[in-house]
Amino acid sequence: MWLVAGLGNPGREYDGTRHNVGFEIVDVLASQVGATPWKSWKKGLVAKGKLAGEDLILLKPQTFMNLSGDAIGPALGFYKLPLEQLIVVHDELDFELGDVRIKSGGGHGGHNGLRSIMNTSGRDFGRLRIGVGKPPKGWEGAKWVLSRFRADEEPLLDEATVRTCEAIGMIVKDGVSAAMNKFNRRLDKNNGGDPKCL
Repeated sequence: MWLVAGLGNPGREYDGTRHNVGFEIVDVLASQVGATPWKSWKKGLVAKGKLAGEDLILLKPQTFMNLSGDAIGPALGFYKLPLEQLIVVHDELDFELGDVRIKSGGGHGGHNGLRSIMNTSGRDFGRLRIGVGKPPKGWEGAKWVLSRFRADEEPLLDEATVRTCEAIGMIVKDGVSAAMNKFNRRLDKNNGGDPKCL
């Protein structure tokens, strides 16, 4: 069994914002795996499905980003899952829009959702980091992540969503290391589009 948590902020005013990319991707994943309808559970919304023959618990914390750990910690305890069976999907300011990278363990990099999870549960969990672009000149990071994607950015976001769902499937089937080897690369535009390992 795996717990896949998409990070974001609850409320319609945050729909479509860069900070809510985690919510949007687990919504797509829930649809792809034919998950049960979302239902309220403690401090989150939960849906259940199967992926690569494994039971899958999907979670969208309803605590606001800064307290994500208050929803994820109880879910890990209730389902008796080790931290290594947690995958967190979240936005990443340091990556170009549409970049998808997998990471296991490490620091929070200033991301308050990750900081909260680490404070309540530890740091040895898998992360899928979705690039939302660096703030333009004159923008504060906090305001940028609460801005919405432009129409011309949607195709890149759609591609990132597809890759992220594929990456989650590979993590569940083959483990984080195998998925990192496959997905932590980008196309070298100066070399005929051949993939280059980062």
